[in-house]
Amino acid sequence: MTVTMSIPAYIPILAATTAAQSLVSLAMLSPAAVAPAIARDLQVSGAMIGWWISMAYGGAMITSLLGGNAVRRFGATRSTQIGLLLVCLGGGAMMAGTLPLALLAALLTGLGYGMTNPAASHLLARSTSPERRNLVFSIKQTGVPLGGTLAGLIAPRLTQAWGWPAAMASVALTCLGLALLLALARHSWDSDRDPKSRMTGNPFSGLVSIWRSPRLKALSLTGFAYAAVQLSVSTFAVTMLVTDLSWSLVDAGLLLSAVQVAGVVGRISIGSLADRFFGGTGTLIGLGLVTGILALLTGLLAPDWPAIMVFAILVPFGAAALGWNGVYLAELAQSSEPANIPRVTGASLFFTYGGVLVGPPAFAGLHTLVGSYTATYALTALPALAGALILMAARRRNS
Repeated sequence: MTVTMSIPAYIPILAATTAAQSLVSLAMLSPAAVAPAIARDLQVSGAMIGWWISMAYGGAMITSLLGGNAVRRFGATRSTQIGLLLVCLGGGAMMAGTLPLALLAALLTGLGYGMTNPAASHLLARSTSPERRNLVFSIKQTGVPLGGTLAGLIAPRLTQAWGWPAAMASVALTCLGLALLLALARHSWDSDRDPKSRMTGNPFSGLVSIWRSPRLKALSLTGFAYAAVQLSVSTFAVTMLVTDLSWSLVDAGLLLSAVQVAGVVGRISIGSLADRFFGGTGTLIGLGLVTGILALLTGLLAPDWPAIMVFAILVPFGAAALGWNGVYLAELAQSSEPANIPRVTGASLFFTYGGVLVGPPAFAGLHTLVGSYTATYALTALPALAGALILMAARRRNS
């Protein structure tokens, strides 16, 4: 008797979209991982990396609005390829080693980054049953912390061996390689594209659709709030540990790695819990409440606290603050007509990327006012709890 095993249709799509998410995240975060070396060669302050990140996410906001039209006309696989090629061009511009081209590189990288999520949501929603959608979307979103982890592991070592342009080149070539590999699946995965669809459609139509839907509006506003907290957790954790708690840079870096790993494990676990027990909205509300509580506990940290206690607060803080994205994207897909998933996802991500832009500068401004990083982290409980309350109010109205 011959036993045949068939791979579920969503598995190769999940692998491809997770790989794409990992690589574009790697490209976004690699300059930050070697910022001192880049700043030295460009003769600018290391703080300029903040402007680089802001410009990149500004580019992502643009293509998140255009992604729905691109998916409809070119197909989700081709849109992913376009995103990867834009990131590749960004790496090439970065390698030139001049400030104007570095800023152009940020824009190109951001434009490519913003293309991938609407396309991935379309592909995964088509191939995944609703009962496992939260888990599948959450696995895909592990590409973000995976990309950050790879940036921290690979870019500094390549920079030390051959210089930071070599690190940028390796990322660019890897993105190019995946773009070429995706061509093998493009015909079957993009069978629903409409070549006659116009790219000139109103890019703001998705925003209008979101604002007219109480549920989508609540999800998008919550995404804005949670994203502001999420990036602040990963951006200022090391500085808080070194400055306020007198940790060494090595020990602080170890904890940050643990937070990133918690983000990966948390996204998968949270997606599974959402599918099995709590549902997407209930899970997102719970994450906001847990994040808010842990933010308040972070405000109590002091130099005399044992390291194990600091880990016990910051690692779950990272898991909660970094773990919501997959469930959020799955809820957007669940709340949209199949044909509108790329457009709605892109428009909602416009809010999320806005939170990324606003969060770290707001955190820095609040730190100037309150004088300590731990107290500023306590204040991040406000947007986390606000996002949870927004979803609670929306759910109550719909019940």
